[in-house]
Amino acid sequence: MSWIRKISRDRMLSVSMLALTLSAGVVIGTFFTTGVSAARSQQAAPDATPLTIPPTKTLENEFTRIAQQLEPSVVFISTESKPIQTTRRRNPQQRQQQPQDPDGMMAPFERFFGMPFGEQAPPRRREGSGSGFIVDKNGYILTNLHVVDDAAKIKVRLTGEKAEYPAKLIGSDPETDIAIIKIDAGKALKPVKIANSDGVQVGDWAVAIGAPFGLETSVTAGIVSATGRDIAQQFQRFIQTDAAINPGNSGGPLVNINGEVIGVNTMIATSSGGYQGIGFALPMNMAAKVYNMVISMGRVSRGSIGISFPKDPKPETLKALGFDSGVIVESVQPGGPAEKAGVKPEDILIALNGKPIKDGDDLVGRVSDMPSGTEVTLTLDREGQKLTRKVTIQDREEVFKDDPRFASRRRPEMTNPDEGAPTSARFGIGVRPLSEAERKEMEFTAEGGVMVTAVEEGSFAEEIGVRERDVIVSINRQGVASFEDVRKIASTLKPGNAVAFRVMRPLGVQGRGAVTWTGTYLSGTLPNE
Repeated sequence: MSWIRKISRDRMLSVSMLALTLSAGVVIGTFFTTGVSAARSQQAAPDATPLTIPPTKTLENEFTRIAQQLEPSVVFISTESKPIQTTRRRNPQQRQQQPQDPDGMMAPFERFFGMPFGEQAPPRRREGSGSGFIVDKNGYILTNLHVVDDAAKIKVRLTGEKAEYPAKLIGSDPETDIAIIKIDAGKALKPVKIANSDGVQVGDWAVAIGAPFGLETSVTAGIVSATGRDIAQQFQRFIQTDAAINPGNSGGPLVNINGEVIGVNTMIATSSGGYQGIGFALPMNMAAKVYNMVISMGRVSRGSIGISFPKDPKPETLKALGFDSGVIVESVQPGGPAEKAGVKPEDILIALNGKPIKDGDDLVGRVSDMPSGTEVTLTLDREGQKLTRKVTIQDREEVFKDDPRFASRRRPEMTNPDEGAPTSARFGIGVRPLSEAERKEMEFTAEGGVMVTAVEEGSFAEEIGVRERDVIVSINRQGVASFEDVRKIASTLKPGNAVAFRVMRPLGVQGRGAVTWTGTYLSGTLPNE
């Protein structure tokens, strides 16, 4: 047999074997399939519900919808602050020639006025940027206070527009780092939808929108990592997220999977200056509370009873004293509501209006929501004796008005040409009175006086040389001790009038840290406006 015929015969044999194998497979498959079908019919589940496969819906589509929904409501904010003076330091040998201060007596002087030595460098203009979101169709915008704080000019740009709108600061709250600004866009704007942030849970989706590093309308996604983070001030209990938040995101919204705002992006934890997976947003419920107070009253008001307590007390302390909850009074503010009611240090506050006090946060949260003048009943323990005291709630800032920590948080009051008579003079300064604590710390003994907190660029005050932290004691020989005093004098002046400010400035530090003050006149002619 030739090799060609042998190959043909082998090929036919292979095809026959393949066909036989496939046939056998079909027969066997039919046998077993029939057997399975019979078993299923014998074990039917009439009480089972058939599974229904829903139509395809991708998470990517949800994020796209959120971005499109929020895009018209998120804004880019740019700020410009007035030029600041910088001091050229003397060389080390020159500094060594100055009296040393081993007891730290220079601290009050430096805190309020900076180092007195050195030459003034040319002023530098400061610029900044951040984010915000529209909460009212009439142009009201929520953002962080640190985005617009101390800004001489605030501008807002809407998504998709080249035009920038000048913004006005309506009000702010340093304790939550929230500010409300307003623009006039000449049209109705689209406000965001807000959620009840009390319902936010760990693991929820979180989407951050803003302008990190000036890159407008950037969208990042993550989850809620934690809630109630207590890492800053008394009224900040942050939502923590791993959605990417960077410098420039401040003031932008953190939203849920429904596109509703759950928080205001405020800060990050970082060792590099950028995103490292830990961002914080102020819960929207607190931001809304601040906003509502500002638009209704013009400022934020919180109730207080005037006590302080340990920030992180050990539970063993209360347990050793026989309590599972409560607040141990550490100190009582002189002249405050608690002192007037007879509350003393080391008292243990156990109930407010009959409801047990869990801890300090619980007490502050309940009291701060009460309007000034509200009378409450405090139940307390004093050395094992149960007592009740009637306490009248007072405004928090009023209670702690002499505390420098609160004085430094107050916004400067600006002399406004739009208030009062049309011919009233405009100085262009922000001022506030000096507290007794500040006077003592700065060793300022002159009567009256108001501290300059802001000098408007291009204003009359800037032209004659008024600086921040100057203390004005009189204007045209009329003493001033408050913003109202300055306003009244301004209202009597007209363009063309001569004006002389008597200003006190620190000359330096003598001996063991005593501050020496010197007075000077700064004067000029009011310009036509």
